Amino acid sequence: MLLLAAVTLLPSLNARGQSAGAFSRMGFGARGIALGNALVADVSGSASPYYNPALAPFTSGQNLQVSVALLSFDRTLQFLQLAAPLQQRAGFAVGLIHAAVSNIDGRDAGGFHTADLSIDEYAGFLVFGIRLGGRVTGGIGLQMFRSDLSEGLKAVNSIGLDVGFTVKISEKTYLGLVLDDLLARYTWDTSGLNGSGGKTTTDRFPLRMRIGLMRSFLEERLRLFAEYESRVSVLEHVSSSVGFLGDEPVQFTDRTRLTFQENRFRFGAEYQILEQISVRGGLEQLGADALEGVRPATGFMIEQTVGMLKARFEYAFALESQASGMMHLLSLRLFL
Repeated sequence: MLLLAAVTLLPSLNARGQSAGAFSRMGFGARGIALGNALVADVSGSASPYYNPALAPFTSGQNLQVSVALLSFDRTLQFLQLAAPLQQRAGFAVGLIHAAVSNIDGRDAGGFHTADLSIDEYAGFLVFGIRLGGRVTGGIGLQMFRSDLSEGLKAVNSIGLDVGFTVKISEKTYLGLVLDDLLARYTWDTSGLNGSGGKTTTDRFPLRMRIGLMRSFLEERLRLFAEYESRVSVLEHVSSSVGFLGDEPVQFTDRTRLTFQENRFRFGAEYQILEQISVRGGLEQLGADALEGVRPATGFMIEQTVGMLKARFEYAFALESQASGMMHLLSLRLFL
C-alpha cells in the first residue's frame, strides 16, 4: 500500500520523450488495441494476461494467438501467446512481443550513406494467476526484455515483474489493479562504440500503476471498460561545467536524478452482435501533454469452427497521435 501511495502522490510533472521499453506498452494484439488497451479488469476470458496476470484464471480454454501489426515508417510489431486454464482455479500464459524498425539511413560524419540499419526489441513473458477466493484473483508475471540497437553496441537485457489483482464488486462489475515493470531497466555500455570515450548509462522503465473497471450490460452482450494509469519515470540529467582547481581549469560533471509523474486514461466498448461476431471501439491517451493527443481505435471479431478447432479472426484499426500514421492489426486465435 505504501508503494501505491507513493506512485499516486508524487508531484505531477510532464515527462518528455520515450522511456525505455516503449514498444512493450503499445498493447497486445488486435483486441487489446481496438479496446484502447483498457483491459486491466477484463474477466471475459478473451483478454491477454499480459494486461493483468490476475486475468489468467479466466482464460476460456487452451488457445494459441498470433498477431501482426502493420505500422508506418518501416516499423513492424508481432505478438505470440499460448494461454490455458489450470483446473478452474488457476491459469497461465507464455508469450513474446517483437518490435523492429528497418531501412534506417546510416551515414558517416561527412553525410555520406554507409548502410541501411535496423533495430530489434523483444519482450518475453510468463504469467501465472490463481483464484484467491470467490471474488478475488491474483497473479504475477515475469518478463524478459532485450534491446538490440546497433552492431557496435552490445545488446542489453533486463528482467521485469508485474503483480496484479481482480476483485468482483458485483455480478456485472469487476475491478482490476496492476503494478507494471518492477525492477526493469536497461544498462548501456558505449565503450564498444566510443572506446575510452564511452560510458555506462542506465535507463529505467517507468513504474506504472493501473486501475480500472469492467461492467457488462444486456446479458453480457455489451461490455464497457475504463482504466486510469499513474506512471512514474526516473531520469538522470547530466551536465558539464568548467571551473578552476587552483590555477588549472577543470571540467566538472553534475548528475541529477529527476522524477516525473503523469496520468493517462483509457476507454473501450465491445458489443456482441451475434454469438460469432463482435464489434469494438476504444480511446487511449498516449501522453500527459494534451498536444500528444489520443489514439482512437476500432475493430471486430469473427468466430468460425474449422474442423475440430474453433478459430477467431480479429482486426483492429487505430490512428496514431500527431498524424504519425495508421495502425492495422490482424490476429488469429485457435482454441486447441
